[in-house]
Amino acid sequence: MGTFEVTGGKKLKGSITPQGAKNEALQVISAVLLTSEKVIIHNIPDITDVNLQIELLKGLNVKVEKIDSGSYSFQADDVDIDYLFSPSFQKKTGRLRGSVMLAGPMLGRFRKAYIPKPGGDKIGRRRLDTHIIGFKKLNVRFDYDSDESFFHLHTSALKGTYILLEEPSVTGTANLVMAAVLAEGTTTIYNAACEPYIQQLCKMLIKMGAKISGIASNMLVIEGVEKLQGTTHTILPDMIEVGSFIGLAAMTQSDIVIKNAGLRHLGVIPERFQQLGIKMNFSGDDIHIPEQEIYEIQTFLDSSMLTISDHPWPGLTPDLLSIILVVATQAKGSVLIHQKMFESRLFFVDKIIEMGARIVLCDPHRAVVVGVEREFPLRGITMSSPDIRAGVALLIAALSAEGKSVIQNIEQIDRGYQHIDERLRKLGAEITRM
Repeated sequence: MGTFEVTGGKKLKGSITPQGAKNEALQVISAVLLTSEKVIIHNIPDITDVNLQIELLKGLNVKVEKIDSGSYSFQADDVDIDYLFSPSFQKKTGRLRGSVMLAGPMLGRFRKAYIPKPGGDKIGRRRLDTHIIGFKKLNVRFDYDSDESFFHLHTSALKGTYILLEEPSVTGTANLVMAAVLAEGTTTIYNAACEPYIQQLCKMLIKMGAKISGIASNMLVIEGVEKLQGTTHTILPDMIEVGSFIGLAAMTQSDIVIKNAGLRHLGVIPERFQQLGIKMNFSGDDIHIPEQEIYEIQTFLDSSMLTISDHPWPGLTPDLLSIILVVATQAKGSVLIHQKMFESRLFFVDKIIEMGARIVLCDPHRAVVVGVEREFPLRGITMSSPDIRAGVALLIAALSAEGKSVIQNIEQIDRGYQHIDERLRKLGAEITRM
């Protein structure tokens, strides 16, 4: 198990460029299975989860070639469907929730797929119901193997239909879209997720020959086609990294420029950090966060305490609530953090409290943060990363704290953040990978 040793309390300075979006990468890499022609994808992040997804494609006998740093070509012209039955596939898919997105393209092109019990972050229940119920409406049958914790999916032919999603699941929407593009007839997906990741996936599929309308809305209409062709696609900057770097700059009183931030695709993210009192300057596609000693949390117009909560796009992504919570600990004022979607994502708060923060954990979904206006800096401790986003929140806390911190289980951080220690050292951070 790897660890980071961090000596905090140092101001950082310089520029940093966000990696390609992890969540988009997992989707568009899966989509290469929809065609036998070559697909080239640029700006793929070099992180554990994405690399594991690429390994799964290699196991399926997809031809994978690394063109350059972050650029790969994929060609699925001789897919080994028998690999789905192998112990290697079962072991790898059980470690990665993103592997569920192989099901849509496999069903669309080969009419069979396996879905494992979800792996990935331990942040609460993450149901597969949205995927399975949607597939059933597309004329897919399934059996559940309780011994292996796998869903076996198969169909004689996918049939277009009307699907009303119970929840606007991003992975569920992506999976159903990838299946529906090769289904017979027209599929309408209502209450669909409309995050930039889904928009990017749809745009890539259209370049491959798919017929999709309603992009960026919660109703997607897909007219099935017989086959898709190859294409070239570039992944967006990772909005979660952008938000993480904004929070890092504020907590460490640093002067940082985030280059090529993808401003047009950030939605309310800058606004939510501005509600914490964080100043930002925008120039072209860059964000400059100037050194700021005090940032004051805003209140609502009736002077009531600010509440920041997650919500499906165009609301705030739940992936940034851990970061916002940590940043609020050194602000002036108080804020209620309401994590609606996952019941275990605030369980890292006890470590932040141990570092000296003033936080009341009301229940698994809500925490009140009382900012101390830097009067009582956080102190370094030993802690463990429970999931990707909480891990980076703890790292930000450690970089701002007095003294040395040790963060264990950093494999969780590596799943979502590319060479984060090397990139932070270039800004002046004192961080060592052990």
